[in-house]
Amino acid sequence: MIKLITQLWQRYHSVLAYLIFGGLTTVVNFVVFWLFNDLIQWPYWLSNVIAWLLSVLFAYVTNKLWVFDAKTPTLSSLLKEASSFFGFRLLSLGVDEAIMVIGISVLHGNPLLVKLIDQVVIVVINWFFSKLFIFKKRTE
Repeated sequence: MIKLITQLWQRYHSVLAYLIFGGLTTVVNFVVFWLFNDLIQWPYWLSNVIAWLLSVLFAYVTNKLWVFDAKTPTLSSLLKEASSFFGFRLLSLGVDEAIMVIGISVLHGNPLLVKLIDQVVIVVINWFFSKLFIFKKRTE
């Protein structure tokens, strides 16, 4: 049984690690959104942007170190990788904000429920951005 689990981990490491850290990133995003939107009672769109910023910082570190094991031997490659990561996350922020506005302002959904649905969509989008464009194996 242990051997099977080890084989599965080795074979699907990046997917499983992304699901774990993507889940934790979602928790960070959700909790920060809840704190600012429900407790502090800031507008949902501003709470969402703050939640996005903090969760993206968390996601960059965890994705780089433990999901994709990305090596950046030079400052130049690190800056390129980081700008790519944050640039693609800005694209997903646009989708994120659109889902929130439509779900809350147009459809009058519960903000926390809309946020939960939103995060499922965003995790999938960000996986593809990270896997295909940001942390792809480089030969530098």
